[in-house]
Amino acid sequence: MKERIQKLMAQAGLCSRRAAEEIIRAGGVTVNGRRAELGDSADPVRDKIVVNGKPLRRAEEKVYLMLNKPRGYVSTLKDERGRKTVKQLVRDCSARVYPVGRLDADSEGLLLMTNDGELTLHLTHPSHEAGKTYLVSVRGDLGRLGELEQPMDIDGYTVRPAQVFIRDRASDTEAHIEMTIHEGRNRQIRKMCEKCGLDVRRLKRIAVGELMLDPKLAPGRWRMLTPEEIAYLKEF
Repeated sequence: MKERIQKLMAQAGLCSRRAAEEIIRAGGVTVNGRRAELGDSADPVRDKIVVNGKPLRRAEEKVYLMLNKPRGYVSTLKDERGRKTVKQLVRDCSARVYPVGRLDADSEGLLLMTNDGELTLHLTHPSHEAGKTYLVSVRGDLGRLGELEQPMDIDGYTVRPAQVFIRDRASDTEAHIEMTIHEGRNRQIRKMCEKCGLDVRRLKRIAVGELMLDPKLAPGRWRMLTPEEIAYLKEF
């Protein structure tokens, strides 16, 4: 099936569509030996597409999975400090997948991973408003929990108010709360709680938007997303 050449280049992971358009304008793309023009289409199976002298490889099959990340693993594929990475947990996956956003080493729960760069950009772009929900065990002055629902400056950036629901109080100074945020800044929940005099004892992501962590997934296990889950992530 024919597709716009810039789309095929982006799907193959060569570059962004905008960069692909610049390469086409500069005359760096040929199809079956003929110089391509912006707006041309090609069939990646039948046509020979060459970009800057190298054949364009076909796009790899897109893979989408949900990992229940345990504590002690960093959300990268390689760590200079030799820490355990989520790559080790999905090594039996059929493709090289990357984390969508991050969960710090001390946090656990739902981590999406994919080789779909466009979806990753869609879900992590600052303008995106997908709420991420966490279960948080806190200790400290519970009277200040309401401050989490106010705009707050974190590292020079004003984060949007969180939505906070108290699940239960273990004591006058300890509680389990459900907290939804809309940004994904580094250690954001921990920093927000620290500003309110609260110490985070445990942090677990349980949802991205309406996509919930599968309760059947044990820590360290993963499963492929269903077609319905993939469609949901692409549409919201």
